[in-house]
Amino acid sequence: MNFEELALSFSCHDSWLYGILSLPEKVISRGVLIVVGGPQYRVGSHRQFMLLARDLAAHGVPVMRFDYRGMGDSEGDTRNFENIKDDLYYAINQFFEEVHSLKEIVIWGLCDAASAALFYAYQDQRVTGLVLLNPWVRTDEGIAKARLKHYYVARLLEPEFWSKIWQGQFSFTKAAQSFFNNVSKALIGKKGNVASLNGSATNKSSDLVSLPERMFEGLKRFEGKVLFITSGNDLTAQEFLDLVKASHKWQKLLGSPNVKHFDIPKADHTFSRHKWSDQVASWTREWIQSW
Repeated sequence: MNFEELALSFSCHDSWLYGILSLPEKVISRGVLIVVGGPQYRVGSHRQFMLLARDLAAHGVPVMRFDYRGMGDSEGDTRNFENIKDDLYYAINQFFEEVHSLKEIVIWGLCDAASAALFYAYQDQRVTGLVLLNPWVRTDEGIAKARLKHYYVARLLEPEFWSKIWQGQFSFTKAAQSFFNNVSKALIGKKGNVASLNGSATNKSSDLVSLPERMFEGLKRFEGKVLFITSGNDLTAQEFLDLVKASHKWQKLLGSPNVKHFDIPKADHTFSRHKWSDQVASWTREWIQSW
């Protein structure tokens, strides 16, 4: 199917935001808004967002991808995923203004963009679906447990690890310090802390609900359909999956008829190989067209 790509500009408060609309010749009434994670912009790592948008548009699905304030070409102060509610609202307004046949929106987000989508979606009736890839649920406790469970065991199986030891290039002191630091965090369980994207924790007051709890509430309140896609070779994904496995309430939500989950066992965080990104696009497209 033929499609065209149009450059977009729209305002969010005092800032101009910029994006791209991939518009099919024959448009279905359900569009996809691709939300970038930070630090990121509308093309995506290894052109991931661009290729996804073009794949969907070639099958009749209109797609809008944009830079929220402080990202890419858009104006405004730098902000994180917890502060883009207005950006999403004005982007969806612009999407509907550009594509008059639209009736509903699916938000597609990777990592902290998936988290932002969960915060926002239940508040906007125009959003009827979410595609969430490797959701960011980072806490000190969560990432420490994920490293202990997944990273260290896998490291022992890597030839490169043993090669470094043989060549005297491996620091046992640093490795031990890192290991016991993770053990300490996993045992202490700093539930009041929310880790930032650079891996450090931001201290919060004890009465602030943790990031995983806020994401749970967003998913619980959302009445639309949800597709989770996770990577088997990614600590962010493993932290999320470990959270689900340890929580009956998360398992209940993900077991809902409105929720589907696919996993690519060997994929990395951004699905960097063509076969992985193609699979993501295929699952996204088939899921969108299935309801």
